[in-house]
Amino acid sequence: MAANVASPTTPGANAGAQHHARTDPAYGAFALLRIGFTVLPIVFGLDKFTNVLTNWEAYLAPWIVNLLPFTAHTAMMIVGVIEIVAGVLVALKPRYGAYVVALWLAGILLNLLTYTGFYDIALRDFGLLLAALTLGQLASVYDRPRQRPAPATH
Repeated sequence: MAANVASPTTPGANAGAQHHARTDPAYGAFALLRIGFTVLPIVFGLDKFTNVLTNWEAYLAPWIVNLLPFTAHTAMMIVGVIEIVAGVLVALKPRYGAYVVALWLAGILLNLLTYTGFYDIALRDFGLLLAALTLGQLASVYDRPRQRPAPATH
């Protein structure tokens, strides 16, 4: 890894980040996962309000619907907001957002594994959960908190 590559957390580091993604495969994986876990939750979250991709209510396990104090449609709208927030969090702070997405995917898995007929989707979402955890691990290296300058001593 070149010592003169700009840190992806420094302002104006886009050119450096692109070079870094081309020269450091682990950083390239981090960048791809970060983009994916930013865009996909936001797209899926927005679709909860339009149902263009699918009827999301059909994926909600009946036992969960029975526990809700509101309709399945309202639940899916709440889910949509949570997904949008999770995607934005990954964009801004992937070292935290990745684990929020992983926790969210674990909840989806619980729902799907308790609802007969969606085991194939649960398996896919398990893969996504592993990818979100991988993003979190990579973010611990590539999205470190900024260091505060040491106070000046006289």
